[in-house]
Formats: sequence, structure tokens, C-alpha cells
Amino acid sequence: MEAMEGLTMLATAVAAIGLILSILIWRRIRHLNPSNDRSWVNDNARTSYSEINGDEVILYNVRDFRWRTTRDYDERWTERRFRISDCTKIWFVLEYFYPAQKPIAHTIFSFEFADGTRLACSIEVRREKGEKFSPIRGLMREFEIMYVWATESDVVGVRSRCRDSETHLFEGVILGEGNQCRILESYLRRSNKLHDEPEWYNSILNNCTTNIVRHVNEVYPGRVPRALAVILPGLSPKLLRRNNLVRLRGSLEDEMKLNQIEPRARAWDGECDFGDWIRAEI
Repeated sequence: MEAMEGLTMLATAVAAIGLILSILIWRRIRHLNPSNDRSWVNDNARTSYSEINGDEVILYNVRDFRWRTTRDYDERWTERRFRISDCTKIWFVLEYFYPAQKPIAHTIFSFEFADGTRLACSIEVRREKGEKFSPIRGLMREFEIMYVWATESDVVGVRSRCRDSETHLFEGVILGEGNQCRILESYLRRSNKLHDEPEWYNSILNNCTTNIVRHVNEVYPGRVPRALAVILPGLSPKLLRRNNLVRLRGSLEDEMKLNQIEPRARAWDGECDFGDWIRAEI
């Protein structure tokens, strides 16, 4: 009798181990190739893409969530119509999402147009339901990469208002007439490519900042040199100053204090234009 019980327990253990191995193997096989067809979290559910007709653009799946907290929000997706030639400025957002670990950070470009409107693009991991970002897992083909086109009140607001992040906003220095428009078009075309041909995110080789650098250097070769700050963007402020990539009104230390936006972002009245509000002292 005891022998039979022992065999039953052994069989149960073997079956459980087999099930676990099957799940792990299935996950690995499932992730052999990147995909746009998975069970995504709500804010990563749609990929942006555009119709480009010369200078005219219709950009679809622009995220415009109204975030109260990271879990409490109103979901809204929209489209934007604009002319590439109307782009006048590029803003650079630096978010220390682990403020105690300064080398680690997230970077975003926001494009400003002649009428004062702005459109941000955050290059980030595309998370499945139940997933959380991890730099280590980001090296192991666990996440696809996506270009999140969104309003500033959404993609900058959720970081500066709803998370324990330290967020800075710099105005970019554009060298060469029209280069801001060329960078915008480069972003749009890359977004279209990812909409059709998904890619793996990689924490070192294919992340937010390496893609920003590729776009800038595609338009202006050599504008951003190879540096550790490209891999660890939390170190980028000195690179930005050294290579005249952002406007500074004084020392870098003073600028980092002046352009830290979360105190103003958290005081936003919800009625005024969010982008104008956070730039009140910039």
C-alpha cells in the first residue's frame, strides 16, 4: 500500500514537472519571433502608423489617456493630421524612473508645431498583460519594441504626475535648417515599419535612446557620438551639454533644477494645455 502511494506521489511530481517544462518550452517557442499579436496591456494595445502623402500626414492610434493614477485612467485613442514642414522644435524628456539609480533612465522626443501643438513619441517595451519591465529581461527577447505616439498630457503626464519619477524637459538644439522635420519623418517611417514588422526590444542595442541616436545621426551624421550615456541614458546630461544638443540657460546643475517638471505637472489644473503648463518656467 505504501509502495502504491509512493508511486502515485512520484507520478504526480513527474507530471507537475512535465507541465512546468512544457509551459517554459511553449513560452520559449512562442517567443522565437517578435509579434504584434499578443494579449497586450491596455496602454500598449495599439501600434501607431501613418499615411504620409508628401508633406501631409495622418497619424493613427495616437494615445490620449487621461491618467489619474497608473491604474485609474480614461482610455482614448485618436488620430492627428499635420504637415511635417510645420515642425519647429524638438523637446527632449529625461525620466529617472529609478531615481536612486541615476544611470538608468527613459528618454522621449516631443515634436512642437508652428501652431503650438505638440506630439510626443516614447520608444519603449510593449508589455503583455501581467508583465513588468525589467532591464535584465529586456536582454532576453522578452519584450517587443514599440513607438508610442501620444499627447504630452498622456505620455509625459503619466510619468511626471503619477509615478515616483524624476522628470526633466530640455529644448533641443537643431543644427541645420529643417532637420527637425527630417527627424520627425524618420520617426514616422520607423513607426510604420514596426507596425508591419515587429522587432525585439534590447536593453542595450535596441532601446529608447539608441533609437533616438539613430534617428538624429541618420539626419545629421555624427551629431551624437558613441558614448556610455547612450546605453545608460541617466548619464546623458553631460553628453547633452558637451555636444550642444540642448539649450542651457546657465550651468548644467542649474538647468537640471529649472527643467525638473514633476512639481508643476502635479499642480496641473487639468484644463489648461499640459505642455504650456509644464513649460511655464522653461
